[in-house]
Amino acid sequence: MSEELVKIEKPPVESFSEERKLYLVPLLYAGRDAPQEYMEKYELYWHQLEEQIANQESKIGKVRRVYHESLYIGGEDGLKALEQLNPHSYKMTNERTQAGATLEATEEAELANECMDWERFLLFGFISRGAAEKVGELYRESATKRYEHIAQRIDETLEANEVAILFIREGHHVQFPQDIKVFMVAPPALDTIHRWLRERPVDKKEEKSAEPDKQEEPEKQEET
Repeated sequence: MSEELVKIEKPPVESFSEERKLYLVPLLYAGRDAPQEYMEKYELYWHQLEEQIANQESKIGKVRRVYHESLYIGGEDGLKALEQLNPHSYKMTNERTQAGATLEATEEAELANECMDWERFLLFGFISRGAAEKVGELYRESATKRYEHIAQRIDETLEANEVAILFIREGHHVQFPQDIKVFMVAPPALDTIHRWLRERPVDKKEEKSAEPDKQEEPEKQEET
């Protein structure tokens, strides 16, 4: 079972020096029409995140591998796809690949796309309870396979004593290998965003605008 540390700035660094380590980063998006109030918190989140990761790298070691949801290819082609998907995670990833880190292919396209298709059906809603239960079951089965694949990719590619980052949306169910020390990165702005989303008046149009513009496969990703 993986170990989660919410306060990433305070881990006992010395005790982790011989283990595989993974920074688990909640992946946030902003739609084209996101409210200005959200955008201010969103930009602050990414600024704080960069500071926290850089601080830990100075203590534990440089990030050697980067994993990112919705990426089915790695290397230079993966970077190009990531630039379309999320400019902020692209910036952090590009800086680290320039310093020698490797961007790994993280997902299997068919598994991820199937999972997102079932998720869309659930979001639409159902008249029939039986249909809702059936689609819910299919979604859970698909999600389990998807997250198992992500965990397998990390286990196969993250070497002993290496440090890595995984960018993935909150609510995932990836079960990490027991020998990987997992740090949950939680900048203060993340709580601020959660509180803002809970307390703001419900507006369907604005609620949608805070969601990612692209949740499906970025264009021109070709698995090798």
